Amino acid sequence: MTILDNSHEEHSAPSIRTQKRANTTPQPPAPDSFLDRFFQITQRGSTLAREFRGGLVTFFTMAYIVILNPLILGGFSADNAPTDVAGGWLSAAQVGAVTGLTAGVMTILFGLIANLPFGLAAGLGINSFLAVSVIQEVTWAEAMGLVVINGILIVLFGITGARTAIFRAVPKELKAAITVGIGLFIAFIGFVDSGFVKATAGGPPVQLGNGGSITSIPTLVFIVGLLAMGILVARKVQGGLLIGIVATTFLAAIVEAILHLGPASATNPGGWHLNTPVLSGQLVSAPDLGLVGQFDLFGAFGRIGGLAATMLVFTLVFTNFFDAMGTMTGLAKSAGVAHKDGTFPRLKSAFIVEGFGAIAGGATSGSSNTVYIDSAAGIGEGARTGLASVVTGVLFLGSMFLTPLTSVVPLEVAAAALVVVGAMMMAQIREIKFSKFTVALPAFLTIVTMPLSYSIANGIGVGFISWAIIGAASGKAKKVHPLMWVVSAGFLVYFARGPINLLLGA
Repeated sequence: MTILDNSHEEHSAPSIRTQKRANTTPQPPAPDSFLDRFFQITQRGSTLAREFRGGLVTFFTMAYIVILNPLILGGFSADNAPTDVAGGWLSAAQVGAVTGLTAGVMTILFGLIANLPFGLAAGLGINSFLAVSVIQEVTWAEAMGLVVINGILIVLFGITGARTAIFRAVPKELKAAITVGIGLFIAFIGFVDSGFVKATAGGPPVQLGNGGSITSIPTLVFIVGLLAMGILVARKVQGGLLIGIVATTFLAAIVEAILHLGPASATNPGGWHLNTPVLSGQLVSAPDLGLVGQFDLFGAFGRIGGLAATMLVFTLVFTNFFDAMGTMTGLAKSAGVAHKDGTFPRLKSAFIVEGFGAIAGGATSGSSNTVYIDSAAGIGEGARTGLASVVTGVLFLGSMFLTPLTSVVPLEVAAAALVVVGAMMMAQIREIKFSKFTVALPAFLTIVTMPLSYSIANGIGVGFISWAIIGAASGKAKKVHPLMWVVSAGFLVYFARGPINLLLGA
């Protein structure tokens, strides 16, 4: 009994040396403000300065959507705008206003409720799908009604826990592959947007610059910005990305003032993409919010029939659902807030708020709002909490009044930041066991499909299907979660939606 008692004392009462060592262990400073406590800034190893800088960087990296979304959805007249089946069109000025409004409100709500440094705005995949395909069958109001229905379904998936259950069913190696794929994808976007990589008229799908060489001054500015940001990040300079964006924009403005390159076009391929770095005209203008509430919830079902409208909703849901899931997976890992299984704090809340982004986007006719992978730039700057999202959201609200300022940063500068962040996200590849081919092939397919098909959802779908089939064929069917089979079946329908639509039309 004496031996047992001594043993108990040894384990329950640490020695004086142990106590001293424990007392000298550095502890994080106690939260000293309401913002710190509410957003858990100190707890996540961040600071107020980092959150504000991260929010600024995320906004400047995402600000192009305020200019680009009106170019995709609207125009200044029916002659230069996508017209719907009834000849209707959306005003570019109104689309720009609701783009900033919805992005601002939803990003602020996401920061306050989900407490994650993710920015939300009109999703590029869905707005293009609406402008190119959907309005060939329905009116703009009816198309936005379908977007609202899509958002309602996603919210229901979030409230019932179905979205969380699917997220948890994804193997950790596949989640890591999604993160890596997104990193490669956004880097590829940066290369394409800057003109560093271009499509060819024949031969290889892409090439370096024009004819295999860099011939554009804006692309050269991109390269300078990329190297500058890379050096600042490598030297761990606080605010490196933000400093790089501001400095490169200043350089671009000087170049434009001297050379007068102007905007890129078919007759001026050496110009700036999307934004010309010149501040001109009035700085402040009142936003026109006339598109708010201009949607028809069930009009598409009456116009094209229940089955055809349902297939359009199915496409919207799948794109919205899995693009956002993959994006949040990658961003949470980059922010260092993800758990070992890939989940992250307030997962269910994040899914629900993101679903409401789709509803809000449809209700304002700005297209479904979703989490933006560009938020990785702010995370790379040090953002770890929802305070950064609040900062980004406030700036988006301000962009409704300050459109000239948001259009100063050329796409080539934002592209440089995306490439740097893509390189950061590639670090997650170490979590994938490529020595096991049952893991290696699905992970590889997930990674390469995203940039090559220009879609996060496509990469996730290919990864899901290949993981389930290869796992089952290798004698490990029991290790494949039942939900993986369910989602894989859904993706098979998603990938075959073209032939299915033809059959329905027949």
